[in-house]
Amino acid sequence: MSNIIIFGASRGLGAAFATGLPKKGDNVWLVSRKKPLFLEETLEFVNFNWIQADLTEASAASTISKAVGAQPIHLLLYNAGIWESKAFTKEYDFESVDPLENHRVLTVNLSAAIDCIQMLLPNVRKAEHGKIVVIGSTSGVENVGGHEVAYSASKFGVRGLVHALREITRPDGIPVTCINPGTIATEIKLEDESEQLKDYDGRWGLPVGDLVKLVETLMALSPFSCVKEITIPAINDTHA
Repeated sequence: MSNIIIFGASRGLGAAFATGLPKKGDNVWLVSRKKPLFLEETLEFVNFNWIQADLTEASAASTISKAVGAQPIHLLLYNAGIWESKAFTKEYDFESVDPLENHRVLTVNLSAAIDCIQMLLPNVRKAEHGKIVVIGSTSGVENVGGHEVAYSASKFGVRGLVHALREITRPDGIPVTCINPGTIATEIKLEDESEQLKDYDGRWGLPVGDLVKLVETLMALSPFSCVKEITIPAINDTHA
């Protein structure tokens, strides 16, 4: 049995992690602003606990820590991530972006990650072979060419967070991994993926199931391994 906490679990990649990672008897805390819809219809053998939290609020980390209590955490998966409203479109214009929007992106993607991991690190230390995984982005990798300033800055910062944190947790035997995916095909739901991939041509990017398998592999590794960073774009993603 494992205790898992997943940030940004209500939809997309987070929902795929929430439904694809847990095994029978696992306890899973799901952190999101809105209640995940899948809670009503799937995985009855998993003990789900929804923590309603807005990661833009300073009190979020404390709220989450109180909800978890003194329970050990075997996997802390920080998947929460947002971007500017016109990011990845031709309409994106850095000079026109509201500074409050920049601040919100930096807060959710980076500051909240630091705060929440800091609050929950004692829980990870309590677990036998606890692991921390943070989802970055190819936008935070050198020479990708993205021009979304706040988003790129936040994802570069995530990598710095992971690399520094790893040195802190190394004496405890806690590996900290940053996964940098490219564009993700969240249009394909995990439960339908095996069928839809038969006719898939890669136009939407990386299948969510591949990222679920990747985290499963990290969880299955022996305590003697430490995967520092993985960059995983789709095969046809020429921008990563």
